[in-house]
Amino acid sequence: MHAKAKYRKDYKNPDFTVTDIYLDFQLDPYKTVVTAKTQFTRLNAESTTLCLDGHSFQFVSIKLNGEDFTSYKQDSESLTLDLSNTNPDQFELEIVTNLVPAENTSLQGLYQSGDGICTQCEAEGFRQITYMLDRPDVLARYTTKITADKTKYPFLLSNGNRIASSDLDDKRYWVEWQDPFPKPSYLFALVAGDFDLLEDHFITKSGRNVKLELYVDRGNLNRATWAMQSLKTAMKWDEERFDLEYDLDIYMIVAVDFFNMGAMENKGLNVFNSKYVLANPETATDADYLAIESVIGHEYFHNWTGNRVTCRDWFQLSLKEGLTVFRDQEFSSDVGSRAINRIKNVKLLRTAQFAEDASPMSHPIRPEKVLEMNNFYTMTVYEKGAEVIRMIHTLLGEKRFQQGMKLYIERNDGKAATCDDFVQAMQDASGVDLKLFSRWYSQSGTPELTITDSYDDKKHIYKLFVSQMTPQTADQMDKANLHIPLKIALYDIKGMPFTLLNGGQAVSDVLDVVLKDQVFEFHGVTSKPVPALLCDFSAPVKLDYDYSREQLITLLKFAHNEFVRWDAMQMLFAQELRRNLTAYQQNMELTFSPELLNALKQVLENYQSNIELTTLILTLPKETEFAELFKIIDPEGIAVVCDFMQRSIAEGLQELWLKTYHEIHLDEYRINMQDIALRGMRNLCLQYLAFTDYGNTLVHKHYTYANNMTDTLSALNAATKAQLTCRDNIMKDFEEKWQHDGLVMDKWFNLQATRPDENVLLLVQQLMEHPSFNFNNPNRLRALVSSFVNQNVRAFHANNGSGYRFLTDILIRLNESNPQVAARLIEPLIRFARYDSQRQTLMKRALERLNEVENLSKDLFEKIEKALQ
Repeated sequence: MHAKAKYRKDYKNPDFTVTDIYLDFQLDPYKTVVTAKTQFTRLNAESTTLCLDGHSFQFVSIKLNGEDFTSYKQDSESLTLDLSNTNPDQFELEIVTNLVPAENTSLQGLYQSGDGICTQCEAEGFRQITYMLDRPDVLARYTTKITADKTKYPFLLSNGNRIASSDLDDKRYWVEWQDPFPKPSYLFALVAGDFDLLEDHFITKSGRNVKLELYVDRGNLNRATWAMQSLKTAMKWDEERFDLEYDLDIYMIVAVDFFNMGAMENKGLNVFNSKYVLANPETATDADYLAIESVIGHEYFHNWTGNRVTCRDWFQLSLKEGLTVFRDQEFSSDVGSRAINRIKNVKLLRTAQFAEDASPMSHPIRPEKVLEMNNFYTMTVYEKGAEVIRMIHTLLGEKRFQQGMKLYIERNDGKAATCDDFVQAMQDASGVDLKLFSRWYSQSGTPELTITDSYDDKKHIYKLFVSQMTPQTADQMDKANLHIPLKIALYDIKGMPFTLLNGGQAVSDVLDVVLKDQVFEFHGVTSKPVPALLCDFSAPVKLDYDYSREQLITLLKFAHNEFVRWDAMQMLFAQELRRNLTAYQQNMELTFSPELLNALKQVLENYQSNIELTTLILTLPKETEFAELFKIIDPEGIAVVCDFMQRSIAEGLQELWLKTYHEIHLDEYRINMQDIALRGMRNLCLQYLAFTDYGNTLVHKHYTYANNMTDTLSALNAATKAQLTCRDNIMKDFEEKWQHDGLVMDKWFNLQATRPDENVLLLVQQLMEHPSFNFNNPNRLRALVSSFVNQNVRAFHANNGSGYRFLTDILIRLNESNPQVAARLIEPLIRFARYDSQRQTLMKRALERLNEVENLSKDLFEKIEKALQ
């Protein structure tokens, strides 16, 4: 019996709400007793039944206003109370439940992580603790008392401010917390354990002194300082850019090892996956440092966009997530390089989110229908959601956007809001009509812009003919026109930009594409221009304009917009791949175009003009990025051509790679933009040189002398991808050094899973028995299994179906222990329509096998059903 779908159109205000809740936890890993005293208020005078959500615990007792209560019905998901005989408008329910955190492998509700105990309540985890109106539009004030063994759990934490504590006679003690701000149950948090504590403080702009506490596992204190520094940077940035100040007396972050997500913004007590907290130069790469800064920022920014203003129902998830991703992207852009962050975000969007749009799970950023809420923590809701906010920012400009933010928060502070409330505030504050634009919230799929042009050399008029179309998606057949901001520039053949004029008047470089077909005219254009289209990726769309190689090389050399220069090279790489893939499929010789090699050479020779951008321009797209160019993916062909292109660029520019590699010296490890850029460039040289005669000696030396994890990992990666003879020795050395540290070993597992070797699947299966691997730890599972199925395209899609069978076995195991992780892992299987008929048959067979599993979780059922439909 599978859950019924919920629809956004069926939303009803709750009949009852909760004003206050007092939670008493008698904490023990094998028997935790929870007593919840909850103050209810009737909102609908007609209603005499109260339905509370709850499952996966032992229900002990219920009292209404202090008296035993028996007029209820219980099923596997809820407790329904008949209040027709009592009928008070305000009443207290006291509910007692027993939990076993040590046996809760779902990592939702209250569970054990290592030796500690913690919670994860978003989206619907609180109902695994006690019976509750577990919906985001029920906001209450929480007081939490935790009693536990002081030797095992010297720290007992919850939301808000510490208000009382006391020792008891039997080594036990209690601590009481109170959160003055009403919040939904999904923001409740509790953590108990023995930690190292890093303390600091932050003075807000109004002069309040906020205590900052960062809790990490014992022995990890030397890996906590960057996270603390990032937090203070984020707090200051939010005050300066968004005029938003922190509101409690204390802000706490706890790093835990077992966590399904990246981190969770619970009010005043953020629970983090340790991957996004722990860093020092020995254990973390530059990319890790930047990811930690971004995620710390993201969860902190939720304090206003998510906590103080929360979402009315889960269909509105993008209200908090899309907006907060936009805010964390802006944070990273302001403290780092705006262009580089933009490029990285677009790479993620084009591979992961565009693929989701083309899959059976395609949905708008505000879905209309949900079966299992955990399945909607998606790239679409987060990343495309952020792009929709970014387009509003583009249309309004920073000043009017900030006025809109101010109005949105003023109107909705302390409330549960909707996406429409956000758009309305933006429209009211700016005077810009966003009615047509708001279709972005309800339409799924990736819009396609087809652009052609014409030039009249007598009248000096240049025209762009723009047509928009959104292909049908699994969830929506009919598509409407959207409001697409198309940012452009026009260059002459020498790279000089034209001023955009129409009838003698300067016009905006952002064109408002609102119709199916539109013509944009530019006057005073004295020669046929090269158009730069979709500058800064001004909308999350696919672009179809027939660029010649010469035009792209012009943009690569001269475009003022750094994103356009990078994107021109992406298109050059794509042209090269398509041409060679056709050749491969026709059993013809592969060739690398001398013009492209020459363009790459010129970029590399001038690397010092913009080191970080040059590194990104010269990085060959991954197989997964190339795969998104095709309706039907040829995993084997793409892998072969990718390898050929990598070797051609390596050998063709061999001496220049070597010269650049030796030019760059960094004696000590520092985290600053300049050093990160130089390390990135030097390590890119190493990746290419690994495919030349210098490879083995150079990579081995690089590994031996590395004084930081960025360089160490770069050597391991180069040795793995180029299959160098030194690979096994340095991989073994790394394993012996780090096998005690799960997070560092995740990097090693990832490399093993992405080897280009024939027998890689056998290796992955053997590594599941490795002492550092733990099947119940989502980080380990992602590092080994998810890396194999999502990144090792050729091996996973082996045409004998071995990869599909392997994944199916894993999913059957996970269905029992952690359905949420299973539902994330199944993604490559449900996208079978993008492969040839032989692979499609094998993938469908795997899904049918899963569909027959007894007690199939809602998480998996929803995705399998959508795929097989």
